[in-house]
Amino acid sequence: MTGESLEVLTSPRLEVAGVRHGFFTRRGGVSRGVYAGLNVGAGSGDDPADVAENQARATAALGLPAGSLSIAYQVHSASVHTAERPFGPERPQGDGVATRTPGVLCGALAADCAPLLMADPEARVVCAVHAGWRGALSGVIEAGVAAMIGLGARPERIVAVVGPCIGPASYEVGPEFREQVTGESRKDEVFFRPGGGDRLLFDLPGYALSRLARAGVVKSEWIGEDTYADAHRYYSNRRALHRNEPDFGRLLSAIALI
Repeated sequence: MTGESLEVLTSPRLEVAGVRHGFFTRRGGVSRGVYAGLNVGAGSGDDPADVAENQARATAALGLPAGSLSIAYQVHSASVHTAERPFGPERPQGDGVATRTPGVLCGALAADCAPLLMADPEARVVCAVHAGWRGALSGVIEAGVAAMIGLGARPERIVAVVGPCIGPASYEVGPEFREQVTGESRKDEVFFRPGGGDRLLFDLPGYALSRLARAGVVKSEWIGEDTYADAHRYYSNRRALHRNEPDFGRLLSAIALI
């Protein structure tokens, strides 16, 4: 994979004046072994020099310097930070970054969890959020919208895109998982369908879009890419577990004002 060019997915919804964004696949990086490709996860066991080079390549692909990339130390929380300047090495714990400062590249890492990129082009506010099922259930998506509102955005103007994540045909869970998710609202039963035996299939991107709608954001979509199903293009935590691999890379989704 090291000989490949970077692959950056974009959404027409976010292709608006003054905003630059990208959902990166694993193609085009320098990492090797189980991390082969564009692993940008400093928290992985990969060579830090390779991770730094991958981050530099990704930010350069968006026309920004490596020092502009700001990613929180992700902990599956409902905490979203506002960045007036790039974080640098002292990253705060949390799962989202919002800004109204041009040149701050807000990033989210994922390897099955749902990365969300959001923008209010009129208010010139952007945000990146990392939302696994636990973070989504605890309100990280709504926290991202609230952080944007605090910077002058309005929910009806926000456009949001869920990036590559584990798809509804790949995310098999048990009945206890459904009870956790639907304990807040039985309406969320709609995001489950029968799997094999007592197993169920969970629609994470659909659930993330529903949380956006609850926060007043209706201009939203999933990019339609399943990380578990495509090993050549995406890292996947669950696939690594099923293959008994020792670790996995992390994919970058990022957005900035220019």
